[in-house]
Amino acid sequence: MGGRRHWPLPLLALVAGGLILSLSIGTRQSFGLWLPPISADLGWGRESFALAIAVQNILWGVTQPVFGWAADRWGAGRISALGALLYAGGIYLMGQTESVAEFHLSAGLLVGLGLSGTSFAVVLGAIGRAFPPERRSLALGIASAGGSIGQFVMVPVGQHFIASYGWSPALTIVAALSLTMVALSLGIAGRPAPEAAGAPPPLPAGRALGEAAVHPGYLYLTAGFFVCGFHITFIATHLPAYLVDLELTPAVAANALALIGLFNVAGSLLCGILGQKLSKKRVLAGLYAVRGIAIAAFVLTPASPWSAYVFAAVMGLTWLGTVPLTSALVAQIFGPRYLGTLFGIVFLSHQVGAFIGVWLGGRFYDLTGSYDLVWWLSIGLAAAAALLHMPIDERPVVRPRTA
Repeated sequence: MGGRRHWPLPLLALVAGGLILSLSIGTRQSFGLWLPPISADLGWGRESFALAIAVQNILWGVTQPVFGWAADRWGAGRISALGALLYAGGIYLMGQTESVAEFHLSAGLLVGLGLSGTSFAVVLGAIGRAFPPERRSLALGIASAGGSIGQFVMVPVGQHFIASYGWSPALTIVAALSLTMVALSLGIAGRPAPEAAGAPPPLPAGRALGEAAVHPGYLYLTAGFFVCGFHITFIATHLPAYLVDLELTPAVAANALALIGLFNVAGSLLCGILGQKLSKKRVLAGLYAVRGIAIAAFVLTPASPWSAYVFAAVMGLTWLGTVPLTSALVAQIFGPRYLGTLFGIVFLSHQVGAFIGVWLGGRFYDLTGSYDLVWWLSIGLAAAAALLHMPIDERPVVRPRTA
């Protein structure tokens, strides 16, 4: 039969999308392993490396709504393939850098753009449309777990490559692995399917954005996701160096990052299941509360491998569990048609938080020789995020049939 190809079979989209997230998010979460060797070898302070990662995150956030809109319009497969090429090229050039400016161009600009095409708004938008509402939250949780599996795999692999070959060749190898996302993009290729019979009438993109902009729940979600970005990017980038500063070994630091990924597999799946059965906003509020308690206990406990591992396990249970819950809640309130676009805007807030968190970590460390101020700021933000989610109205918006 002729006509445009619509979104692929749900299982195909889920497997391909999960693998793309595994590679893109897993690799991105391992970048903190390169902070000590690059800073030492090139004679940089930690702020220089951290600022490049901060630029990466803010560009990822600023361009994510654009990439999400492009995927909503032309199909996620094309946009994901483009992102994979940018991502692999940026990582390769990271390994060839000789100056801070070159590192900001590669690790910041190119990798940031690449992440926009291979991460949540594009991939989860395709998967969200491939599944019916009663199965959507679980499917998004499974796909988000792919990023955690990638972190569990890529962190020890990256540490092995650095130890065996040096930081520059290690990045070349990782860049080659990233190119496999181009082929995986075929699994989420296609165009949006027509609206199902009886579904709320679709809005033009501009109307959908205007509708979300005045919805209090959308604004609360956007503010809460800022905190998520602050937490995970600060921790992913600075935790290895923080643990080494406390006289733990680089192997312990790598193991802690890997454990975050391992436990987040369970956390993402659990959040997807809970999102099917319970109020999504209440589960989100609980996640942020647990994060705040875990961070406080970690900074107040004497440093040891076991304290690092317990902290990593608890953080892992809440790490990316916010993603399926937040994206499913956006789809629940506004419908799945513009999920890539609307979640992309929420994700921009996440990346603003990521920029501030990772940069403040490097800045305060260079000024004070300590990460303590950022840890305590993280605790306060966790409490604020838990409170922000409670007033959200989870009911779908009501539109006239003439919309």
